[in-house]
Amino acid sequence: MNFIKNVTAAALIVVGSFQFSFAQDSKYQWKENTEGGYTYKYVTNDPSGARFYTLKNGLTVILSPNKKKPRIQTYIATKAGSKTDPSDHTGLAHYLEHMLFKGTDKFGSLDWAKEKPLLDQIDALYAQYNETTDEAKRKEIYKEIDRMSGEASKYAIPNEYDKMMAAMGAEGTNAFTSFEQTVYVEDIPSNAVDKYLAVQAERFRNPILRLFHTELEAVYEEKNRGLDEDSRKSIETMFAALFPNNNYGKQTTIGTIEHLRNPSLKAIREYYTTYYVPNNMGVIMSGDFDANTVIKKIDQAFAYMKPKAVPAYVYGKETEIKAPIVKEVLGPKPENVMIGFRFPGAATKDAQMLELVGNILTNGSAGLIDLDLVKSQKLLSAYAFPYILKDYSMLILQGNPTQGQSLDEVRSLLLAELAKLRNGDFSDDLIQSIVNNEKKNDISQNEEYSSRANNLMDNFTSELDWSTTISYPDVISKITKQDIVNFAKKYLNDDNYVIVYKRKGEDKSIVKVEKPPITPITLNKDVSPFVKQVNALAETPIAPLWVNYTTDIKKGNVGPAELLSVQNKDNSLFRMYYHYDMGKWNNKLLPVAAGYLEYLGTKDKSTEEFSKQFYKLASSFNVSTANEETYITLDGLNENFEASVALLENLLKNCEVDEEALTAYKAKLKKSRANAKENKSAIMAGLRSYAQYGAQNPFNNVLSDQELDKLTAKQLVDILHQMVNYKHRVLYYGPKSVAQLQTSLKPLHIVPAQFTAMPAAASFTAVNTTQNQVLFANYDMKQAEVFWFRNSEKYNVAEAPTVSLFNNYFGGGMGSVVFQTIRESKALAYSTYAYFGLPSKKENRSIVGAYVGTQADKIKEAVVGMNELLNVLPESENALSNAKLSLAKSLASERITQDGIIFSYLAAKKLGNTTDIRKNVYEQAPKLTFTNLKAFHTKEMSKKPYVYCIVGNESSLKESELAQYGTFKKLTLEEIFGY
Repeated sequence: MNFIKNVTAAALIVVGSFQFSFAQDSKYQWKENTEGGYTYKYVTNDPSGARFYTLKNGLTVILSPNKKKPRIQTYIATKAGSKTDPSDHTGLAHYLEHMLFKGTDKFGSLDWAKEKPLLDQIDALYAQYNETTDEAKRKEIYKEIDRMSGEASKYAIPNEYDKMMAAMGAEGTNAFTSFEQTVYVEDIPSNAVDKYLAVQAERFRNPILRLFHTELEAVYEEKNRGLDEDSRKSIETMFAALFPNNNYGKQTTIGTIEHLRNPSLKAIREYYTTYYVPNNMGVIMSGDFDANTVIKKIDQAFAYMKPKAVPAYVYGKETEIKAPIVKEVLGPKPENVMIGFRFPGAATKDAQMLELVGNILTNGSAGLIDLDLVKSQKLLSAYAFPYILKDYSMLILQGNPTQGQSLDEVRSLLLAELAKLRNGDFSDDLIQSIVNNEKKNDISQNEEYSSRANNLMDNFTSELDWSTTISYPDVISKITKQDIVNFAKKYLNDDNYVIVYKRKGEDKSIVKVEKPPITPITLNKDVSPFVKQVNALAETPIAPLWVNYTTDIKKGNVGPAELLSVQNKDNSLFRMYYHYDMGKWNNKLLPVAAGYLEYLGTKDKSTEEFSKQFYKLASSFNVSTANEETYITLDGLNENFEASVALLENLLKNCEVDEEALTAYKAKLKKSRANAKENKSAIMAGLRSYAQYGAQNPFNNVLSDQELDKLTAKQLVDILHQMVNYKHRVLYYGPKSVAQLQTSLKPLHIVPAQFTAMPAAASFTAVNTTQNQVLFANYDMKQAEVFWFRNSEKYNVAEAPTVSLFNNYFGGGMGSVVFQTIRESKALAYSTYAYFGLPSKKENRSIVGAYVGTQADKIKEAVVGMNELLNVLPESENALSNAKLSLAKSLASERITQDGIIFSYLAAKKLGNTTDIRKNVYEQAPKLTFTNLKAFHTKEMSKKPYVYCIVGNESSLKESELAQYGTFKKLTLEEIFGY
């Protein structure tokens, strides 16, 4: 579930909503048209060109053609989620989502006639299990469920859905469930529409709940992962306090442990038949297709669906909050404060106003919180975001304390910003600046077919008026400061909120979902007749299009700086980069200086004024420093290009020392560094770097505490002033031609006649992985994470086709060998993968990586399972054929465009390649056999030494057991982080 879900709201009047002038813009009007025998609605001046159809059975179809790439983003959405879960079966919508990948009576089964009686017996056993309270009897029943599931699995074909989608070149195969929606996601080649619709129509016709107990175990793992996430616990606590009478707060999407332990297949089917009906579903597609052709195909595919009345969700009205409701969450991650206010639902004027208020508080540049708390470094980080849902909405404020700061101080600082809203203490032109940025965002959103589809899908499931959604920038331009003040006074006061204090400490209330005994199921490698029928459907081949580094990039110079340009002929957006082959390895102060720039001004302009001016221009800049590269990035509207560049250049060249800002910045850095030690992802990244390079590695190549204390503001400012003098190249994607760009940049980006030599770079050499080793870091968590690592040889371009096909076959997706075995067959992990990773530079070495996130009590089984795969490559001709088809079709329909062309060229240069390597992969991979893959696996993985990077709770993981995998070394956080 995606917690931070910001849905643009519609402006419809409802009882109790705040009243102010909010007229609909007349240029966005609903119209109706008929083509090809189908009537559709559309909105005038809609940049997405979306057509809204309602078929005879009530199915909504939304089509938004976009011809830029031969691919289509698709969503099949049901307007039902965890909010409509039965109160005695919470989590049901979510695990039904999982089961919609298991097939029907036509696919996913080798012999449905023989499988069905076994599944019926499993159904009866689950009903018995659900009604039994005696734990001893429950264990006996589950033992029988496990045995019968093993028998039934002999006829099942795991992940046949995923294999079909991969074979047609689909990408991003997934699904998600939230409060009010369950959505099934695919990104397909444009020539796969017939195959896609055949599979989807069948998928929803008669879903079979096969392989249920192993999939439920994956949900258990997902639940346990959530128990280790403090942010999830905080937001669930917030919802429970804000919505005691609505299922937003009464139950969670993933469900309670008690309900997960007592699933009912009968309840799942009842839910499916109730909500998965055409008048409650939508098919949303954006991409390369003809709408008249596609709507006819969709109608034919889903005509079998019969409409049915959907029960309305009825909830109790929430009572007014008259005094702060205080909650507390404990966990190992850094402390923070979350404050939530309740508002009316999505289809109200208030929700749209809330979007604007959210931007006034936080927009990344010039919001009240941005300037007053982040830019001034009063907090480590802080933001506000509107969370829009159908029944109610929220405004969530979150703040993270800086060094030595109490959570009550954080609360006071956040609430003070709301007082400024109520007092009208914000810039008069801020609303217009927001409008400018919303217009820029709209252009950006409509560039990509995937963004279009996502916006249309959200709008559908939230039941909003699309004409109001797209008119948002024009509508808010009419809002006045007094409107904002009145709104804030009504809703955002000092007593009507919920506050969640996330404190450090052991959460003793956590009870994980216990691991049931599961016997690995059979992994059948044959295919069903339905798959053969789908694969046999005709398709028009898509011709691949490779990047031509000679003709696709226009080159020039800005002084001695190389200029690489791709012209934007579609819209008015530009992106420009000053790119340096220099990074943290050249100077450990460089990333510190890049961060310091955010808090600096010039003699004539404060740092706050710079932020306001950039935002007013609808421009943004960023300085990012990696180990060996630095980018200074600027993006915005072409009409403001010169003004934006002038503003950036002024800041870079004329920024002045600010000692007060440096003092606060050092405190912020120290707090951030301390917080990193409390983040399990950061700890694992440190272990992996240690495994790759040894004790002295890029991850801990940072300033010591003493070096940080001693650095001066002048040192950092001198680095920033010097940047223009170091060798760099200018990268540009935008409407200007090379000549126009050179003319614009000549007086603005003034570079010396000859560049200054860069500081010499530190050198880090990958170590030979000569023996099995365990690098362990202790962390307070219910799960355990294991990452297998070994260094291989230097880059070999000839291996690229083999590597691409091998990764597809072995560990790269839900149909891969690793996923099939570790998750589908053995139910050992929610997340697992493995890969052979090519380096980014020809001088560097490739790596082997594998990952399992599992329960601490399953780590032994998980390690054994992954080691078996690393040592012996399972053979499946069907899987290999699928991997080849998937790779070939993905490459044929892939289009590298915009500034991606430039970055592809630079990446190829680092590897010594002069042409697009994808062409070689496309031509050579189909010729490879299993013998080739097995030889590669034997050479790179089988019976090789590995470094096991393990993060987990030492109270649950015994050193003596971990030491069986290799020489054991428990690393301190100082060893990992370097400070």
